[in-house]
Amino acid sequence: MDYSNFLGMRDELSLLVVIVLLFLYDTFGSVKSLKCFSATACVLLLAHTIFTIVPGEQVSLFGGMYQSGPATSVIKTILNIGTLLVLIQASSWIKNEDVIIRRGEYYVLTLITLLGMYLMTSSGNFLLFFLGLETASLPITALVAMEKYKHDSHEAAAKYVFIAVFSSALMLLGISYLYGIGGTLYFDDLSYMLGVSPLLIVGLVFFIAGLGFKLSLVPFHLWTADVYQGAPTSVTAYLSVISKGAAAFTFMMILYKVFGSVECIWQGILYALIILTITIGNLFAIRQQNLKRFLAFSSISQAGYIMLGVISNTGLGLTSLSYYVLVYIFSNLAAFGVISVIENGLYKTNPKLSIAMMLAMFSLAGIPPFAGFFSKFFIFYAAAEQGFYILVLIALINTVISLYYYLLVVKAMFIKQDECVVESFRSDNASRLSISLCVLGIVVIGLISGIYDQIFEYSHGLFGF
Repeated sequence: MDYSNFLGMRDELSLLVVIVLLFLYDTFGSVKSLKCFSATACVLLLAHTIFTIVPGEQVSLFGGMYQSGPATSVIKTILNIGTLLVLIQASSWIKNEDVIIRRGEYYVLTLITLLGMYLMTSSGNFLLFFLGLETASLPITALVAMEKYKHDSHEAAAKYVFIAVFSSALMLLGISYLYGIGGTLYFDDLSYMLGVSPLLIVGLVFFIAGLGFKLSLVPFHLWTADVYQGAPTSVTAYLSVISKGAAAFTFMMILYKVFGSVECIWQGILYALIILTITIGNLFAIRQQNLKRFLAFSSISQAGYIMLGVISNTGLGLTSLSYYVLVYIFSNLAAFGVISVIENGLYKTNPKLSIAMMLAMFSLAGIPPFAGFFSKFFIFYAAAEQGFYILVLIALINTVISLYYYLLVVKAMFIKQDECVVESFRSDNASRLSISLCVLGIVVIGLISGIYDQIFEYSHGLFGF
């Protein structure tokens, strides 16, 4: 093992170059040149995405601590696409002088969290996994507190950092138990040493609980609504889709690589968590009057659906999970793209935004022929293939419940009459571009079967079929 191993980390090195360039630009650029910072950041991330979009070969570096292959490359590309859409949406918000001192702070911090997610998804050792997790989590606290003149933003940041510290400590305790059993932190070595024992069960429960906080699984979800409501909308969007997608993929990879021999234990735990997460998320979403809190509980419910791919523990499950996250990115970001202007009577003055929001709600609800329908179908099929018929039935029933509260938003825009009507206005170019891309994704992705087939091919090889 030597420093040449770093050259094999293609995705991470490319992203690190983007981060350094943006940092130098923000530090030494003139006031006039910094007016183009947002566009430059988006172009550099787009170039990085194009450069790394072709999946690389399977590599194992630093003695197996870092592992990457086609499947991890696909999930990184999905995270890139989502992050690019978030950065485009944030272009108009970031120009507000009351938000931050330097414009580059938001972009650099966001991309640092993305780098941490890269390390999580490519980890072959619990040490690298934890370093990636903290690299992804800590900058988010600063992002949540970006609106420095708003009390809600500070409160949300305080709640998030306390939860992040607590969940990390809980996870470290679980990892220490696993180290006590196997004497190593390498995934491949641990998989051969773990057997059913009380210490393993306790360590596994603590590990699941720690990642459960990151994924907003019930009963580890109580922070979600308050943080989502208090954080800036673009940060909330990033938390709800990018952070959740990276955590879900890493969760599945570790369960498969490390705990594959004791899946009877963790599948039972996940079975209960999925039912609680989907059901409670749906029931609380119905009660919400604030749209950001509504989408917070919606994202909790969506996390339960994502876990259906994890519990299957197969290549089909990984494919369905990756595809679901891709569709969820476009659907949820479309909703967050118009969230600041959604009120009763919106359709009369802003029909295009209303239609975009309606399509986002339809996709999140799983209404055909939009992409959300196909993503739910595939993830239900992956769980059913492994015999989880009752679990899939409960998820289907909850899907019907979710239709009610998603359609409430559509009703408020198109049917319900109210004196408080949003005046007609023209949104900025960046917002129109991001919403248009999201709508295009919602409509088109479900119809292009090649996307799902390509993801399945890479997942197929990873799980050894």
